[in-house]
Amino acid sequence: MSPKHPKPIAARALARALVVAFALALPASAAAVPKVGSTLPAVTLSDAWDRTLDLGKLAGKPTLVVYEDKDSAQQNAALKEELSKLAKGDKYKERVALVAVADVSGFDYWPAKGFVKDAIKSESRKAGTVIYCDWSGAARDRLAVKKGVSSVVLYDKSGKVAFSASGTLSAAQRKELVGLVRAELGE
Repeated sequence: MSPKHPKPIAARALARALVVAFALALPASAAAVPKVGSTLPAVTLSDAWDRTLDLGKLAGKPTLVVYEDKDSAQQNAALKEELSKLAKGDKYKERVALVAVADVSGFDYWPAKGFVKDAIKSESRKAGTVIYCDWSGAARDRLAVKKGVSSVVLYDKSGKVAFSASGTLSAAQRKELVGLVRAELGE
């Protein structure tokens, strides 16, 4: 090592460290959703009216969990539109459990919680589906989804993950998901 060139050596060492740090970070982001084949964890959710839902009680029917926060709610607008069209038939509403979960963990204090509950109630009415609230982030942790991105997980009738993704789903991913839902229903 030449004493004349300490900066290039330090810059190369820093670059290597950044490459290693980035490479180590990749598995963490890949684990932002549960793996296909993993089991539905014990999770109890509450809605804006303080009614609870135990996801374990949905066993025997396909369960589609869409987990989002206020910043990621638009990431999968195209998927929600496709699901809305699919859900227009009564057979889907009765045979598939759609569990929309809002990450509201940053608002679990007075008076914000009351305002958020009112907003969630309004959105639930507009969407025509109940939106459940994750006030502490515990459901996010139990479901093994990542904070700050839209996460979509389909559990099959046996409670195993059949599909999982985070971020904006591509057209191919949306098609795969809808196909899996239809297959769960024997179509």
